[in-house]
This record gives sequence, structure tokens and C-alpha cells, in this order.
Amino acid sequence: MKTKFKLIILVVAMAGLFASCDYDNYDEPGSFLEGNIVYNGEAINVSSKDVSFQLWEPGWQKSYPINVEVAQDGSYSSLLFDAQYKLVIPSNQGPWRTKINSESGSDTIYVNLNGNKKLDIEVEPYFMIRNSQFSVSGSNVTATFQAEKIITDAGAKNIERVNFYINKTQFVDFRSSSNVASVEIGGGDITNPASISMTLTVPELVPAQNYVYARVGIKIQGVEDMIFSPVQKVDL
Repeated sequence: MKTKFKLIILVVAMAGLFASCDYDNYDEPGSFLEGNIVYNGEAINVSSKDVSFQLWEPGWQKSYPINVEVAQDGSYSSLLFDAQYKLVIPSNQGPWRTKINSESGSDTIYVNLNGNKKLDIEVEPYFMIRNSQFSVSGSNVTATFQAEKIITDAGAKNIERVNFYINKTQFVDFRSSSNVASVEIGGGDITNPASISMTLTVPELVPAQNYVYARVGIKIQGVEDMIFSPVQKVDL
């Protein structure tokens, strides 16, 4: 009996060894899929690590997608295996409306990855921030910009609020722990979306630095994710 038991243990161990060898012999992912979320070729800026999309790989017996995060400048990058993927942006992601893809007949995009590939993903934002500029007077920084309404059909939405953030680092949005100042205007208080001006005072910075990073954002009614202007370095 002991001899049979030892034989069983040996067989199980050998099977595990071969399985481990097979696993180790799998190729690692070696192709980059990268690009930007864009509107008419212009990258859409969002808050860092808040927006993502999904890649589904047909043929694999798994019920979960590969999530790809979108950086605050609208770019993304993911290291993948060469394969055919279905790219889907979930309905609760991003300050935009997804576009119907002519190939799939839906908002799904077919991606055939065979080596590195650049793919910009075209969407329809509810608003775009135009001509954002920042000026300095003493310790005050003023932001001026335009809020252009892009979607004007039955799916149009209004502005809930606009925000102006200043940060000591390049990661600037509503949740950044390094924000040093911010100011907000409610959507109902905006008299002219084509000419919005917001001013805030930069406090004493510790440790001291003679510059900050700034950008403005729009929160749209009924949409979780904000759209932002590009981050800009402002010399004090």
C-alpha cells in the first residue's frame, strides 16, 4: 500500500512539473496597443486613472475583460498578446458619447493586433474646453476659457459646474492630494460659455516653488467623469 501511495505522489508531482514547464514556456505579451481618446483628432483630457475601456479577446474561456486606463492627457498604452480583440467603452466611462463603428454596426471596435499598433479612439464629447489660458498677477492666477457645446441634439446635456484647480505637481484634478487651491462656478451662474473667467489665490507653498500646474474642468449634468483642459505650467 505504501509503495502504491508513493507511486501516486510521484505521478502527481511529475504532472505538476510538466504543467509548470508548459506554463513557463508560454510567450509573454510583446505588442503595444496605444493611442488617444480623440474628438476630430484632438485628444480629450480627463482626470487621472478615472476613465478606462475594455478589451475582450474572443476564443478564451474567461468572463472578464482587460481594462485599459486612460491617462489625464487622453492617451493610453497596453502591452498585449497578438490577437483579435473587441474594444468596448462602458457606458459609464468618460465625458462623451461613443460613436457607432461602421465595421461592427455598434460602439464596439474590432482590433487586430499583430505587432505594435497605434489606434486613436474617436468619441463625441458633450463639451470641449477651448483656448484655456492662465495669467498671473501677484499671487493671483486667472483662468480664461470657452465651453463649446458639441452635442446639441436630443442627447444634449448642460453644465453642472466648472472648476479651476492648481497643483504643485503635474497631476491636476478634483481628487489630487497635492491641490493647493481651487475655485468653482455653478452651471447656472455662467452667463457666457464663450467667455468664462475664474481667479484664485495661490497660498504660500511649502516647500517653496516658483511655479504651479493648472487646468480647468467641466462637470456635465448626469455624467460622472469631467472633461479638462490640458495641464499647463504657470510661473509665479
